Amino acid sequence: MTVTIGIIKYGNIGMSPMIDLCLDERADRKDIVVKVFSSGAKMDPASVEENTINMINEVKPDFIIAIGPNPGAPGPLKVMDLLSGSKIPSVIIGDGPGAKVKDDIKAKGLGYVIIKCDPMIGARREFLDPTEMAIFNAEVIKVLAGTGVIRLIQNIVGDLVDAIKNKTELPLPYNVINEAKAIAAMNFKNPYAKAKAMAAFTISEKVGDVDVKGCFMERDAEKYIPIVTSAHEMVRYASKLVDEARELEKVMDTVSRTPHNPDGNIMCKVALMNKPE
Repeated sequence: MTVTIGIIKYGNIGMSPMIDLCLDERADRKDIVVKVFSSGAKMDPASVEENTINMINEVKPDFIIAIGPNPGAPGPLKVMDLLSGSKIPSVIIGDGPGAKVKDDIKAKGLGYVIIKCDPMIGARREFLDPTEMAIFNAEVIKVLAGTGVIRLIQNIVGDLVDAIKNKTELPLPYNVINEAKAIAAMNFKNPYAKAKAMAAFTISEKVGDVDVKGCFMERDAEKYIPIVTSAHEMVRYASKLVDEARELEKVMDTVSRTPHNPDGNIMCKVALMNKPE
């Protein structure tokens, strides 16, 4: 059986570019078809509505993932209302502010995955240009990968696909990804590597608080420019800690890997020269 996964992207968080790619990293899965609609950087109600309606009416996927910043903002709320009325099983993936509306998401009959270490960017015009934006997101993606967030989402979406293939009840997730859940997914063997990944998650989680202050609370440019700059320096160091953690695991030959096979099953291996099983 082939499962059709619909993905709606609005705005951007670190996980947005990875959500479809992490489901089929070698592009050889035979059990899924992924369809993606995006409104680009914009996430206002008018920008997101057309994509959502088209996904529901044209693609008619087996389930839908909607991903973007701040699920409580007007655009994402519009997406939620449309998905709730569609009767297609749907999951909202969002960043830290989504924790405030997770009960509302569930009340609409939708699942959720809230990623606490996927921080808001320092979106001040004096500071943020396309280059800085790209570097920030590259660092965040590395943190998401190295702390276990991407692997955890791989497993969550995998459970949804398996349920549809097996014609069992769909396990909509209600998951706020914190440090403990993410780190556990990485199966660290070196305690120092684990500690560095924990530190990276915690620093990245705090980046969002700093950027909120710099973007929304401080009005004086002389103050908010250094604030958002400091937040980007924080995520850069979080990324470096992830690098250090992975290097420690490499030295011990204990880097865990979880590739998909062509049937979509998640395989496991540790030693570099071993075959996944």
